[in-house]
Amino acid sequence: MVKKLHILEIILLNIYTSIFFFKRLTYYANIVILSTVGGTTMSNELSERLISARKMAGISLQELSERLDIDITKQALNKYEHGLSRPNGETLVKIASVLGLPVDYFYRTKKIKLGPVEFRKYSHLKTSDIEKIKAECSDYLERYIELEELINSKRPFNDPFKGSKQIINSDIDVEKAAEKLRDAWQLGRDPIAGVLPLLEDHGVRIYEISAPDSFSGMSAMVDGIPLIVLNKGNTDRLFSVQRKRFTALHELAHLLLHFGDKEEKEIEKLCHSFAGAVLLPKERFIDWFGSNRNTISLQELQMIDENYGISVQAIIARAHTLSLISEQTHRDFNIWLSKNGKRKHEFVKDICFNEKLSRFDRLLYKAVTEGIITESKGASLANRKLASFREEIIAIS
Repeated sequence: MVKKLHILEIILLNIYTSIFFFKRLTYYANIVILSTVGGTTMSNELSERLISARKMAGISLQELSERLDIDITKQALNKYEHGLSRPNGETLVKIASVLGLPVDYFYRTKKIKLGPVEFRKYSHLKTSDIEKIKAECSDYLERYIELEELINSKRPFNDPFKGSKQIINSDIDVEKAAEKLRDAWQLGRDPIAGVLPLLEDHGVRIYEISAPDSFSGMSAMVDGIPLIVLNKGNTDRLFSVQRKRFTALHELAHLLLHFGDKEEKEIEKLCHSFAGAVLLPKERFIDWFGSNRNTISLQELQMIDENYGISVQAIIARAHTLSLISEQTHRDFNIWLSKNGKRKHEFVKDICFNEKLSRFDRLLYKAVTEGIITESKGASLANRKLASFREEIIAIS
């Protein structure tokens, strides 16, 4: 009996091993097959992927050619991107490695295109920077939506202004809009502990990228899905929590409100006012600050900053908008800040407010640990190599 069981174990092991190697062979065979045969659809999709991958890396065709350690010219790469020829399996693996992407990236069938975008304040980005940001956003949203569909966890956008045709013309309109948002999302008039998690909870997809200092944020509606992109800075200069909170709500204003045919400068000013009004409700601000102030102490502003997560500059601007200080006081204080080197200084430590994005990662880890998707699929959705992704997953059973 024991001998029979031993023989059965060997048979099962051989079957399992055969299946494993068959799957791996099939995977690599598919790479070769998809690279050498196929219809127009596959060719177009692969071409679009190649273009997007290169743009996400922020490099030119010439730079990509130089980084590849195989003899692939700029002209050959250009043909790949225009669908005039296809790279073979080896070439595609090399391209993926240079661009820091898994090979699976090039064979996702779903492609989402970004709609019109709104840049906050800075519009003098280089074309290559703009293309890089758009490519990263498109890829991120595509992966996000696919993950939501796989685990049946879509979150619709909770838009309090849906169907409204009202045009925002003044700061009074902005105050009403900010109050409407807080009431609809049941925020009361208390400080918002985390703006980014709040927006995620109400169906806004948020993506942080490392971009030049000249870029703060952008927003777009993609197939009815709101997307906000924020600059997280780089290792040398991270953007402050206050700036993230303010920028996110500024971009939300672009998504929610209608401004008619106003000039860009006026629209930006109204979006600034909306962000300040949501962060610091009028009645609470007056309770803290008082009305008709002639002088202000920095310590007062720091206390408001610490409690509401809004920068000193934004507090002063809000006080001016609400006519709590005069034009002269507003101007004098900004001059003082500038002279004392405080214009970009922030007074709140990042740990005071929860501005970390987590929904995508939560859904991804849940999907893998619950067995809804494989680790390989999880790595693909995370745009990570399988080995490094596996190191992150610690299943507790």
